[in-house]
Amino acid sequence: MCGIVGYIGNKDVKEIILSGLEKLEYRGYDSAGLAMINKDGMHIFKDKGRIFNLRKIVNNDVESTLGIGHTRWATHGVPNKINSHPHQSSSKRFTLVHNGVIENDDVLKYEYLSKVKFESDTDTEVIVQLIQKFVEDGEPVDLAIRHTMSEIHGSYALAILDKEDNNTIYAAKNKSPLLVGIGEGFNMIGSDAMAMINHTDNFYELHDKEFVKITKDNVEIYTIYGNKIQREPYKAEIDATDIEKGTYPHYMLKEIEEQPFVIRRIMANYKDENGNLHIDEEVLQAVKQCDKVYIIACGTSYHAGLVGKHFLENIAGKHTEVIISSEFVYNTPLLSGKPLFLFISQSGETADSRAVLVKVKEMGYTTLTLTNVKGSTLSREADYTLLLHAGPEIAVASTKAYTAQMAVLAILATLVSNNINIDLMKEFAILANVMETLCDNKDIYDKLAYQYLKDSRSCFYIGRHIDYYVCLEAALKLKEISYIQTEGFAAGELKHGTIALIEKGTPVIAIITQECINLNTRSNIKEVKARGAASIVISTKKLSAETDEIIMNDVHGLLTPIASVIPTQLLAYYAALHKGCDIDKPRNLAKSVTVE
Repeated sequence: MCGIVGYIGNKDVKEIILSGLEKLEYRGYDSAGLAMINKDGMHIFKDKGRIFNLRKIVNNDVESTLGIGHTRWATHGVPNKINSHPHQSSSKRFTLVHNGVIENDDVLKYEYLSKVKFESDTDTEVIVQLIQKFVEDGEPVDLAIRHTMSEIHGSYALAILDKEDNNTIYAAKNKSPLLVGIGEGFNMIGSDAMAMINHTDNFYELHDKEFVKITKDNVEIYTIYGNKIQREPYKAEIDATDIEKGTYPHYMLKEIEEQPFVIRRIMANYKDENGNLHIDEEVLQAVKQCDKVYIIACGTSYHAGLVGKHFLENIAGKHTEVIISSEFVYNTPLLSGKPLFLFISQSGETADSRAVLVKVKEMGYTTLTLTNVKGSTLSREADYTLLLHAGPEIAVASTKAYTAQMAVLAILATLVSNNINIDLMKEFAILANVMETLCDNKDIYDKLAYQYLKDSRSCFYIGRHIDYYVCLEAALKLKEISYIQTEGFAAGELKHGTIALIEKGTPVIAIITQECINLNTRSNIKEVKARGAASIVISTKKLSAETDEIIMNDVHGLLTPIASVIPTQLLAYYAALHKGCDIDKPRNLAKSVTVE
């Protein structure tokens, strides 16, 4: 949600910021803007809509080597030009962009800013007005910003310009991610390394309640109390070509087709010099010694967690519970005596999950993060981390990160098990080949989506056993990018209410990969067809019927969710394509949910 890019150096800043913001489009946004300082003063361009709209209004005659930019996902105030960032103080001296949510903005308005006339409906404007007030009260700029940090409650990543100082970008962070990019003769600020990777791969990660002063030749990091911090930079392991679409029309299609290669990359990264699967012994012992695993996740990661529960219980014999992150903090279940908390997050910045992490660490429990982003907040703050190695995922709808999550969870469960009876390296090799074949047969999904989904207003996925978990993810994919109202149901629950929604032509997609439920699910298909449903069956070769529409080659029974989800991803993709939807950036959604 929201994105920040800032630059100070020797080059003209416009294209650096605009192209950086375009790299952050995947995060979700509804408006965009930028601010630049030069000898003529401050220049601000902003409006609702996409970045290509912003490009049209930016004055190319304005030259500057210092600027900040922003993409906004509305939380306070409707998407419009006035509520778009950057925001300015009433004196126009300070200009600011902000990711996050301020929880006490109304209180601050009453206590400090009752005489200030606000232009926008945003919580962000409170921050910049507060900085101005403290400066007017006699505080130097850096102290005024740190004072403001101490007064605001909530999440924030801030980049701030002072019209009276064209040599500095000020920044601050709490809960929302923020990085400093380090270059020769320039420095940058950004909410994501991908916004800066074309210019530098060296970064300082910022921690909560830290304040930063950035010039073109220097970066100074301080605590909120003004104590200077010495920190070593890190090198981001991102290839700039990984975040380009190449010849693909959409990132989502590219990322779907990358999934077989992701499985092979995971195999390479989780093996030792002898070619055997390997995870650090400390991690394995932490899982072995706990009496229960609590998986904490949201959305797609939650669905991966359900499959992970199946792996941990059926392979490792480890009792596991899966809890939605946003429910845990406010509705904490009765916990076991020695739990381990496993956090699953593509970005490693999910605000709801981080709230749980903070709570359970205060309780003294062991924590493990499964994430795609090295150095992310959840990774940095947990006791242990397992990386997905999926590569950058740009499309809002997660595909390759989801299958990577399940694959790494399978490795973890296998290595925790004291009775390993599955050659996972061999089975992964078979799995990757099957996934590749599924991706190659795109014409099938294109035709089915056109025939059954293009004009549908609702759809159902049904399955039993582990197939039910895939149905939940399949339904989420279809609804989030095609806007078709889609639900995933345990097939046996149809008769308990859901079948009342079946009418003539309603698409019902069944997933069948487990022999023990094959006949049961097929019986449920007959029930919905008898009531006019248009059915599609996704099955494995050994369980297939002649009339099944999508038949995939066999993989190990436990690994079927990693393969069977691919047809559902492609059905969602082609349904959205035929409906003319914005596939990579569906309405109202954000890639990284960094606010609660």
